Amino acid sequence: MIRINLLGAPKPKRGKRGGGGAVTVPTVSVPTEGPSILVIGLIVLVVFAGINYGYFRKISNDQAKLQAGLKVADKQIATLSQVKAAYLEKQKQHDALKHRFDVIDQLRANQAGPVNLLSTISNTVNSTDAVWLNTMQDTGNTILLEGVALNNISLANLMENLRKTEYFQSVEMKETYQEDVVKDIQSFSFTLVCEKKKA
Repeated sequence: MIRINLLGAPKPKRGKRGGGGAVTVPTVSVPTEGPSILVIGLIVLVVFAGINYGYFRKISNDQAKLQAGLKVADKQIATLSQVKAAYLEKQKQHDALKHRFDVIDQLRANQAGPVNLLSTISNTVNSTDAVWLNTMQDTGNTILLEGVALNNISLANLMENLRKTEYFQSVEMKETYQEDVVKDIQSFSFTLVCEKKKA
């Protein structure tokens, strides 16, 4: 029978038996201290799996947060698109109203132009003695005035008063002639050409 010393201690010598020398018996020692390689490998594998699982969970949570953020952003984009469309519609309405007001203001200004012209000529003729108007024609850039004056001085005063209104650039006499309609009364028919000032 072969005995294996697992403790690694040398076997005490007993008395001599027969003529033989000491026999050395090989010993095998198994370490009983510290963890085995398999246990260490399992621990490393479990730790690595735990780290991977935690990282996967973190990425999954981040992805869920990003998806929720994208949904919120899409809702905000839809809301802002509606606001933009409403703003553009209001801007169109504003521009249309502004155009209408501009047209109305222009019509009022055009309407006031002839009124101002008539008022100016009326006041000028009324402030000049011995002058009466028969017709007035507005040809665009010029005004033709036809009337009667009792004398040349009154006609000259009318022309001077029309120049002083600063409504006309020039006032010129186109023609004048003496009327023979009524005896004992001297009168002159005249035609004046008044050029308007450019605005």
